[in-house]
Parts: sequence; C-alpha cells; structure tokens
Amino acid sequence: VLILMISLLATLNDRKRMVAIAGTFVIVQGVAYFVFMAAWLNLFLLIGLSRASEVVLGVIALVAGLINVKDFVAFGRGVTLSIPTSAKPGIYQRIRRLMNERSLAMAIGGTIVLGMLVQVVELVCTSGLPALYTRILTQRQLDPMAYYGYLLLYNVMYMVDDVMVLTIGVITLSQHRLQEKEGRVLKLVSGLVMLGLGIYLIAFPG
Repeated sequence: VLILMISLLATLNDRKRMVAIAGTFVIVQGVAYFVFMAAWLNLFLLIGLSRASEVVLGVIALVAGLINVKDFVAFGRGVTLSIPTSAKPGIYQRIRRLMNERSLAMAIGGTIVLGMLVQVVELVCTSGLPALYTRILTQRQLDPMAYYGYLLLYNVMYMVDDVMVLTIGVITLSQHRLQEKEGRVLKLVSGLVMLGLGIYLIAFPG
C-alpha cells in the first residue's frame, strides 16, 4: 500500500506533499501496530505462561508460515494471507482520492483514516509475527517498562523498511510498484521466519 501511494504521489512531482502524506501513513501504521502489540502483550500476561497456549500459537505460526511459503510457489492461489482482493479496490480508490485533494490538511486527515483502515485489514494478514514475538517476550518475565521497551524496539525495526522506501521514493520520485516476483520473495522470507518461530515455541517450552 505504501509503495502504491508513493508511486501515485511521485506523479505530482511534489516532494513536500509526498513526505507529508506518505510520512503520515507510515506514522499511523507504526502507532497502530504498537497498540495492537501492546494488546497482545497484555492478553498473554493475563492468561499466564500456559504450555497449551504456546503449542496452539506455535501450530498457528506453522500453518501461517506454510501458507506464506505456498504463496511463494503459487502466488495468490487458494488460501492466502495477503490483503483480500475484495478490499483492494476500496483502498486504491481512497488513495487516488487523497492524490486529488487540494487541501494538504484534508489529505493528511484522510491519510490518517486510511492508515487505520489498512491496519485493520492487515491485522488478519500480519498478526502472526507480533503475536509470536509478544508470546516469547512474556516468557522472559521482565518488568513492565522492559516489555514496552522491547515492543518499541520491534516497532522501530518494523518501520525501518517503510522509512527506507519513503526516503528512496522522495529522493528519486520513483513510480515503481511492487511486482509479483518481489511479493513472492517477501512471502518466502516471512513464511520461513514464522516456521522457525513456530518450531521454537513447540520444541522449546517456557
């Protein structure tokens, strides 16, 4: 979504507007992701260190990992954890509407709403990794400030690639859009990471 937004903004040839709109989108995504992970953390702290919850979460991670690896081989076919096809036209329409908004303040306001809507849609696709991370984190029995410090560290790393993409887009005014080949590689990497974390949760209790 961010790459699509940047590619459309690049046609306006206005770097300040690109930073304002796409930068707002990145910040909203980061804040929403942090809140979502904090909810996972508090849920796991509430239910405690249950071996059953570790196994269930590990199995879910293995299934999600296999689905992502499948997408590397058969992209978009069958069960997938990508943004639903039915949701894409609405997202694209909102982005184009932002591009045509003359008032920068209105465009930024619309971007905030879009960022939250996209995050809600993406939660279904991306909930696995933050859930695994926070579950493993609660096994360490740290103090509250340390928990949230690690969540913040995760979110900073989560946003690094978005900031890099935005920076490259602003400097080059690139109109490049994510291609299927690149999507397949991303699916493979995320799938392998989830498989590894799933095996860790199941094979190494507590």
